[in-house]
Amino acid sequence: MPHLLGDRHPDGRTPAPGPPGYDQRGILEVAVAAFNEHGYDATSIGMLAERLGLSKSAIYHHVASKDELLALALDEALDGLEGALRSAEETTGTAADRLAQVLREAVLVLADRLPYVTLLLRVRGNTEVERAALQRRRAFDHAVAAMVAEARDEGSLRVDADPAVVARLLFGMINSLTEWYDPAGPVPPDALADTILALALRS
Repeated sequence: MPHLLGDRHPDGRTPAPGPPGYDQRGILEVAVAAFNEHGYDATSIGMLAERLGLSKSAIYHHVASKDELLALALDEALDGLEGALRSAEETTGTAADRLAQVLREAVLVLADRLPYVTLLLRVRGNTEVERAALQRRRAFDHAVAAMVAEARDEGSLRVDADPAVVARLLFGMINSLTEWYDPAGPVPPDALADTILALALRS
């Protein structure tokens, strides 16, 4: 299962009780919203403190820096996508079945963690944290491209294009959901995943 972030320091220690009102998760959610709204560079700890109604020191009780907030946020998105990939790799059946599984679960991860995936897609590699996230994302893309190649080679996916290009096109469709999809709207995530699979993998 994907890792679910708890109120823990990166080394695994549970911190001492802090100021009331927000735990690490609550602070992270507000930070991700600010990062997406204003950009990571333009968002300061002072801005977050004002939004939260906390002092800077209260925020630093839960996280060491703004970089740590970014790392935790990107982990949330990447842990979900990597969990979807692991689940698909363990699925029996054809390579096309596994590809369909990872696409479906990626849609569900995006719907469940929409602000975090949105932030991941805006990362450009300007910091060490961002570069590490991009490396994980490239590894994920390569694994999906390998599934596409396997499905093509076994004849269960009718496509002659470069598998890396196909993988990018498939996830281009999924990633576009961050621009318009509302998980609380009239189309539930499962139905959305069904529609995407029908479009992406029809013979």
